[in-house]
Amino acid sequence: MNGRVKYLFLLVLPCALAHCQSSEDNQPAEVITTQVLEKENSVAIDTTGYYYPWKSGYEHQKAFVNQVAEPSGYQRLELPENSFGDWLRHLPLLDKNIVYLYNGEEKWNQSAQYRVVDIDVGDKDLQQCADAVMRLRAEYLYATNQFDQIHFNYTNGVSIGFDQWKSGFYPSLKGNKVVWVSRNGNNASYASFKKYMTNIFMYAGTASLEKELQNKNLKDILPGDVLIKGGFPGHAVIVVDVAVHPETGDRMFVLAQSYMPAQNIHILKNPDREDLSPWYSVADCNRFVTSPEWTFESSQLKSFEP
Repeated sequence: MNGRVKYLFLLVLPCALAHCQSSEDNQPAEVITTQVLEKENSVAIDTTGYYYPWKSGYEHQKAFVNQVAEPSGYQRLELPENSFGDWLRHLPLLDKNIVYLYNGEEKWNQSAQYRVVDIDVGDKDLQQCADAVMRLRAEYLYATNQFDQIHFNYTNGVSIGFDQWKSGFYPSLKGNKVVWVSRNGNNASYASFKKYMTNIFMYAGTASLEKELQNKNLKDILPGDVLIKGGFPGHAVIVVDVAVHPETGDRMFVLAQSYMPAQNIHILKNPDREDLSPWYSVADCNRFVTSPEWTFESSQLKSFEP
């Protein structure tokens, strides 16, 4: 539900990055084109030291897969090594099961989380629901050196890619267009990547992310898929693991979210089935997927993959 903060940012700008939303169809009144400038960045950048050290400890004991067992009678779905789903399955979990807000305060509702993911939330009210989904996707692509695949749309539809950013450019408003201008310090380092993600958090959200993703049938759910309702307000949660029954083919899945205000990413409980929690059964979700703080329609599953 990260629309509120971003929408305020977009309203402050004079019909700028997000332009003005139509009250009738919630579509951008104008899609602003992007001009990409060419610049050679010959500076050698050290990209080591990013947050997830799986190259040296992929089976770490605090990884989700080693902390949360699959449901009785089910087996974790086989996934290609180093795939997005496999990476999510190995997210590190904190021992302390408390969700904190970006300002260090405890979240008022401490009953939604099953466990808390060990990743920073930042010190601004930015990394909310869709932001957390984009952060995890981008962190995976960064960790696997797929820099050219790191790109997200602003709410107005303009695609902002990390490839341009790391080449020494910054997306700037010029008239009614987003133009890439030279910016010292924008490079392929992890510190610069984090600045890129902060920029994305400011000008993207559920409304833009929903349009980027591909429709997916719930029966085919995979780790890395996203349940999302775009809009102001909207919400998004990400699938971090899937298990399948070898005889019936029924799938179980686990969800994670951030929320509003910005807060620790956390694994969600199943509020309807304490006996399964944190797992959800596809068979139980004929029409709706009910998470602790939002109810999605089963048809609102989407995927980053085509």
